[in-house]
Formats: sequence, C-alpha cells, structure tokens
Amino acid sequence: MAGSGPALSRTLGPLMLWGLGVGYVISGMYFGWNLGLAEGGTKGLAIATAGIILLYITFTFSYTELSCAIPKAGGVFDYASRGLGRDWGFIAGMAQLIEFVFAPPAIAAAIGAYFHIFFPGVPVTTMAIIAYFIFTALNIYGVKAAAGFELLVTVLAVFELLLFAGVCLPHFSVANLRHNDFPYGWKGVWAAIPFAIWFFLGLEGVANVAEETIRPQRNVLIGFGSALFTLIVLCVLVFVASIGVAGWEAVVYPSPGAGASDSPLPLALSKITGAGGWLYHLLITIGLMGLVASFHGIILAASRATLEFGRVGYMPRMLGKVHARYRTPANALVVNMVIGIIALLTGKTDQIITISVFGALTLYILSMVTVLALRRKEPGLERPFRVPLYPYFPLIALIISIVSLVAMITLNIKLSGIYFSIVALAYIYFHFFVKPTEDAQSNFPS
Repeated sequence: MAGSGPALSRTLGPLMLWGLGVGYVISGMYFGWNLGLAEGGTKGLAIATAGIILLYITFTFSYTELSCAIPKAGGVFDYASRGLGRDWGFIAGMAQLIEFVFAPPAIAAAIGAYFHIFFPGVPVTTMAIIAYFIFTALNIYGVKAAAGFELLVTVLAVFELLLFAGVCLPHFSVANLRHNDFPYGWKGVWAAIPFAIWFFLGLEGVANVAEETIRPQRNVLIGFGSALFTLIVLCVLVFVASIGVAGWEAVVYPSPGAGASDSPLPLALSKITGAGGWLYHLLITIGLMGLVASFHGIILAASRATLEFGRVGYMPRMLGKVHARYRTPANALVVNMVIGIIALLTGKTDQIITISVFGALTLYILSMVTVLALRRKEPGLERPFRVPLYPYFPLIALIISIVSLVAMITLNIKLSGIYFSIVALAYIYFHFFVKPTEDAQSNFPS
C-alpha cells in the first residue's frame, strides 16, 4: 500500500498532455527508422509501418479506456494488477520500467553525438551525462515546469519537421519511391517491424501522468488522441519527403559502401542544400529539439512508473516518496538517472533500444489482455471513455503486438534472452521475497 506523504500535484491540461505525448515519441522521426529501409526497402518499411500505425490506433484508444478508468501514475502496472492479479501486474510493471528506463540512454548518446560536432573537445559520453543531470534536475524542480519545457521543445521539433517537409517535397519524385522498393520481398517487411515501432515508441507514457492531470477522465483522452493524430501525420510526411528526394538508399547510406547512418533527415537535406548551407545548419540545429523532447519526456514517464513500484513496496519504499517541497518523485528520478548512466557507459545503444522495444511490446500485450479481462471481471467499473468497436480494437492491437514480438524475438535471439532473463529474475525476487512479506503484513497488520 502507498505510504502517507505529499501527493503529486495536478497541474496538467490537454495542451501539456499533447506536448508530452508527441515529445515522448518525436525523436523516432529523426533517427533510427531509416534502418528499416535497409531491411525492407521503401515498400517493405511502408507495409510494416502501416501495420504499426493500425496497432497504435487500436492500442491508444484501448489504453485510454484503462487510463481514464484508473488514473494512476503506475500506468499498466496498476491496470494489470487490478485486472489480472499481482503476478501479471508485476510483470507488466517490469516491462514498462524496462521500456522507459532503457530508452533514454540511447537518446542521450544521440544528443551527446550531436553536441560533439560543435564541441569536438568534449567526449560524447560526457555530454550525454551532462544532459542526464540537467533534465533530471528540471524534472525534480516541478512537473509544471518540466511539462512546459517539454511543450516548448516539442513545438520546435514539430515545426522543424514541417519545415523539412516543406523544403523536400518540391523535390519529391514518385520514381524515387518506386526505385528498388521491395528488394527482399515479404521477408523485408518482417525485418522492418522493429524500426516501424520506433516511429511511435513511448506514446503510452501519457497515461503515467494521469495523477497529475486536471480532470484526467476527459483530458487524457484529448491528449492521447491529438498526440497520436499529430504523430501519424508527421510519420507520413517524414517518410515520403525523405525518400522522395533521392530514393531510400540516399537516406540510409552516406556514400556507396558506407555503413548505415542514423541521420536520415540530414542526408535527405544534403541532396538539396548541400552539407554547408545556412538552411541545412538551421534545420539540423532545430532538429536537436526532437531528441531533447523525447529524452526529457521519457525521463518524466519513467520516474512515475518507478514511483508506483516504490509506493506499493515492490521496490525500496524510498522510491515511492514524493518530494515535500517540489511534489515530484525526486528519489525515483535520481535512481533512474544512475541506471541510465550505467547503461550509457556500456556503449551498446542499439542493443539498449532493442531491449526497450521488447519491454514496450510486452506492455502492449498485457494491457490489451487487461482491457478484455476488466470488461468481464468488472463490468460496472466507471469508464468515462470506452474504446470504440469493442472488442475488435483491443483484439487487433493484441494480435499485431504478438506478431511484432515474435518478429523481434526471431531477429534478436540473444537480446530476447537477456530481456526475458531480466524479467524472470525480477519475478523470482518478487514471488519469493516480496509477496510473502506483503501477505504476512496483510494477515498480521502492524
């Protein structure tokens, strides 16, 4: 049970939630997705992305039903605990923690690499660690300030993507989209799935600030829905504008024979403006905001997930404490930062991203099962929002999530073993050490 102490502050409205939702995800428009082109070509990645867009539409509406009915900071942990029991709730919560705690180190590395261009004397890792300290401190200071900053950088990041599309679309050619567009057939679609997910990974973090939202039963729906619509539009614009300039190879390989790049937008722009023009540098500079928005936003969501685990005693209870002055989960933020920096120092950012995606897909699967279970188990539960076309939406999201998880496992046997080992070891600790203590306290209260 949650201990007594200060509560989280309710200060977030629908505009702030839109900023958080888009901000969590928008870095996926700037880097990483283009690696799916190397796996499936234009058509292969397009088919995979269409399926993933369907996943996120059906998932988001289904997840909104849960977040409006049970507006708690723990997100899927609270939902699954209520609908599926403590054991599955713990597993869902661990998956959420893995997604949110392991995504920021990869984004921090990208931020560090960007600043290294301007300050070559400062190592990439040093800049990434500085970013961790700055944005952790901002989140400790207050959720309203953190969300306000997130809204500002998100608006700048969205503006940059629209400006990028405006520069590229006049040079668009359908022939560039069709050139070598399906090099590996349907096998390429399968291989492109993880990179299609990267376009939208993290959107569910909106649910984790439900306790800090004014009228969450109304505003969470508005925030989720508007953020998803914005992201779908940006995804299509970025995809078409980037590839339409010079074909998919041009936004994957900097030069013939070179390795795949993580910078598709600069590669596309360089075909139009060159790599030294003022417009090129302006767009790339503003583009940093996309990385900052996702990094800062996911740090915020991760701390709320950790807070809830601490409040119920599944992690040290000090992690469940809210700062008396700032009314933010300061302890959870600091511990998550330490874990993130340790992961960052491994230098395995691509593997960290993959493990984060495993956590996300597990979250999607268990949350959709929870929607179905709670409808049957608690038909009278107050649901200010009900998912449309029930049960088809949660079933569609569940099926696509399972297919995507199978694709991830077959493409990443070793990393899937690491991910499921982490979850299994955590569950063993929970089952043999946490549950007996919890049961004893409930039977013999102190």
